[in-house]
Amino acid sequence: MIKKDKGAWAWVPILYFTQGLPYVLVVTVSVIMYKKLGVSNEDIGLYTSLLYLPWVLKPFWSPLVDLKSTKRNWFLGMQLLIALALFGVGLSIPTNMFFTTTLACFWMAAFASATNDIASDGYYMLGLTEKKQSFFVGLRSTFYRLAMVTGEGLIVFGAGFLEEKYGDSAKAWSITMTATAVLMLALTVANFFASPKYESATEEHLEKPEGFLQIFKSFFKKPQIGTALAFILTYRLGESQLVKMSSPFLLDTVEKGGLGFTTKELGIVLGTIGVVALTVGGILGGILISKDGLKKWMLPMVLSLNVPNFFYAILAVTKTTNIVAVSATIVLEKFGYGFGFAAFLMYLIYIASGKSKTSHYAIATGFMALGMMLPGMISGFMQSWLGYGGFFIWVVIAALPSLFLLKYLKYPADFGKKDALEHE
Repeated sequence: MIKKDKGAWAWVPILYFTQGLPYVLVVTVSVIMYKKLGVSNEDIGLYTSLLYLPWVLKPFWSPLVDLKSTKRNWFLGMQLLIALALFGVGLSIPTNMFFTTTLACFWMAAFASATNDIASDGYYMLGLTEKKQSFFVGLRSTFYRLAMVTGEGLIVFGAGFLEEKYGDSAKAWSITMTATAVLMLALTVANFFASPKYESATEEHLEKPEGFLQIFKSFFKKPQIGTALAFILTYRLGESQLVKMSSPFLLDTVEKGGLGFTTKELGIVLGTIGVVALTVGGILGGILISKDGLKKWMLPMVLSLNVPNFFYAILAVTKTTNIVAVSATIVLEKFGYGFGFAAFLMYLIYIASGKSKTSHYAIATGFMALGMMLPGMISGFMQSWLGYGGFFIWVVIAALPSLFLLKYLKYPADFGKKDALEHE
């Protein structure tokens, strides 16, 4: 059996970039694509939020990833399936039934992506010592979010460039999604060569679950699980709505309350300064937790995730189209997300710790996905009802439940701290 931590600097970035890319394509880039193809905000918010459902339900099949084959085989197989689904999206866009057929392909990609998440996270916890899990959480989060910015930035920019070249959004997005499928295939090959074989398909692991029902029972018997789940469900309550309507807000005309950006301009802003801000925030978050422990940084990180929403509200109310003001808002949002999400990831690792941690982590992230899906489903209707200004004010208010629950959470103050882990 290969020693833990082997080659982590190579496989952690590639694995989590590959985990993030299909997620951003399914739940974020699809929003931009459908907006440019003429789908309404209400339908965009409802149907793209329903694509979260596989992430919500993934705990029900997560035991299979523990019990059958290896986690490496699982994530390689799922990544190949994602590439095929994206090819289907690209081929379906020019058809008359593009909305139904592309949604079906995105559903396939979402199911495979959720399963890939289970296997990748399990591989991360299996292949790294606890000390290294804490150390790499910032790098892991950063490359996951870099993949998301690649989707929102580079891929969207490419689609915008092709829109200008051909004057046809359907053709532009068809080419873009087909090229993205090729990229996903290349990443699958890269993971095949970068990821060591930490386990075999026949060996018995100490953390293999005793049975399907025992996993769920043991998870819900964890101390303070009710408060923990409430916190997980509300941690991203504001962001879950903002991510669905921020791109329509930037792309809609000024007459409709938007800022009138082109697809290409949106891709440039998200793919340049967004990358830098995200990288700095994610790495800094991981380093600080590793240095001081989770307790010291939990509140600052919760605030960093939500405070930038206030600046979106200012843009919407004042109808500011100044590129500097818009770019500064995006910088704050990306930095805040990278910084704030590091604490969330570490808390999820804490909740999942113990026996069957692969499946327990999947259950925890399933609740996280539910906290993204339900608010996202109503985001388009809320925006249509309140207008962009009122909607972003509501998003700011949505941060309050997680801040309220924060004082009731109980976890080791030094959880994630490097020195504490070294002495365990």
